[in-house]
Amino acid sequence: MPVKTAEKRELVALEYASPDQAAFLYEKIEAISFRLDESVFIVDVTARVQAAFAVNAARITKDFYKGFQQQHLAFAAFIQGLPPAAEADRHWYASVMLNRLMFCYFIQKKGFLDFDFDYLQTRLRLTRERRGRDAFYGSFYKAFLMALFRNGLNLPRHDPAFVAEFGRIPYLNGGLFEEHAIERRHEALDIPDEAFESLFAFFDKWNWHLDTRLTASGRDINPDVLGYIFEQYINDRSRMGAYYTKEDITGYIARNCIIPFLFDAVAGTASARHFKPGGSVWKLLRASGDTYIHDAVKKGVDLPLPPGVAGGLEPDAAAPLRERRAAWNAPAAEHYALPTEIWRETVARRQRCAALRQTIADGGIASVNDLVTHNLDLRRLAEDLLAQTDDHLLIRHFYDALRRLTVLDPTCGSGAFLFAALNILEPLYETCIDRMQAFHQANANLFTAELAEIRNKYRSNIQHYIYKSIILRNLYGVDIMREATEIAKLRLFLKMVAVV
Repeated sequence: MPVKTAEKRELVALEYASPDQAAFLYEKIEAISFRLDESVFIVDVTARVQAAFAVNAARITKDFYKGFQQQHLAFAAFIQGLPPAAEADRHWYASVMLNRLMFCYFIQKKGFLDFDFDYLQTRLRLTRERRGRDAFYGSFYKAFLMALFRNGLNLPRHDPAFVAEFGRIPYLNGGLFEEHAIERRHEALDIPDEAFESLFAFFDKWNWHLDTRLTASGRDINPDVLGYIFEQYINDRSRMGAYYTKEDITGYIARNCIIPFLFDAVAGTASARHFKPGGSVWKLLRASGDTYIHDAVKKGVDLPLPPGVAGGLEPDAAAPLRERRAAWNAPAAEHYALPTEIWRETVARRQRCAALRQTIADGGIASVNDLVTHNLDLRRLAEDLLAQTDDHLLIRHFYDALRRLTVLDPTCGSGAFLFAALNILEPLYETCIDRMQAFHQANANLFTAELAEIRNKYRSNIQHYIYKSIILRNLYGVDIMREATEIAKLRLFLKMVAVV
């Protein structure tokens, strides 16, 4: 098995016992290789890397989902104690139980369940050994799982008798392990051990990670699979009118809503001078060249156009314009173009990029609204502004704005937009904290309270502090389906415990 020996944003070392084990990784490396004579731009590298690994991630998720569908049906058939009229409850409760058990699989792989990486499997075996196969008063479901869920994971304190029976179990305040409405309606509910034997055997075929690591097995899953399963299976789209928004769209919307809001909030404080004409924001932008123009916009713009295409731009040519631009409707060459672009679109993008470069150089962008209108890389601009400023008040006001920000998704589903917001906010929190530490080192009177909170209350685990702050302070979601909010909370919690 590969060994991850690195922390966040560092290189990851993957070790394999034989070349055969690394076949999966070789395949990915081949997909992202470049020839020495290729003209390569950063957008090419990004697109090829994302395509190589995203395809595999999607394949793994779909493979897991196929097996999950079968397990869901089989598990539902095992459920006992439901009247014939409650067939809808049968499938709903199967979803509830599988969500709970998948969550437990993720956290047991972190050692959070009595420091046992196979806690559920071990306890199923011990329960059967101690009580016999569904004998005495309870199956694994009644004798163990319900007590684990309600009296362990759902309660903040555990008495010595519970600890002696179940071991050290964390308190997970999120509602996932509270008594469910179906459990209240049907007190005779029971699930035989065979259901869990089959389910655990399926789960054990996969490598459960809270991060996004890759190994040669090609069987690695992370909490993102929970969102996929919810969107594909639990969500009755035809009845509920629910649709899943892809990451590129959620990221674009979140970025262009959150960062302008933060800029406007800071502009309303004593740091307003940074956003006034001639302020540091606009000086940084004007001196940046095309740094904050997205790479996709700049793709191929500095390459000379082929003669057959460039001729269509000559204003005084004798040939009719239609003839000179005859080639413009053909697909553009790959090293010039974005996917599916024809030459006409490539030329228009080049012209827009040139005009945008000139507008930036002339200082023509001087308001927060202008940043959005010209579709600049606001995330990078915000991070650079915070990283380069020598004004500690700007950091203080931006950090205060971050902590006061609230993002509400009124149809949150499994949390697609909330995760997009999390991905926008996390590096901003991190940059602010880095700068607060630097200012504090230079002047011990600055940011004393803020850094003490991180150091004392969160034991200096800054990543945990950041995620917990965002999840508890900034993110809110509502959905007509309670299962949706449960999945969203579950995914956010797993994101937080991944850095513990």
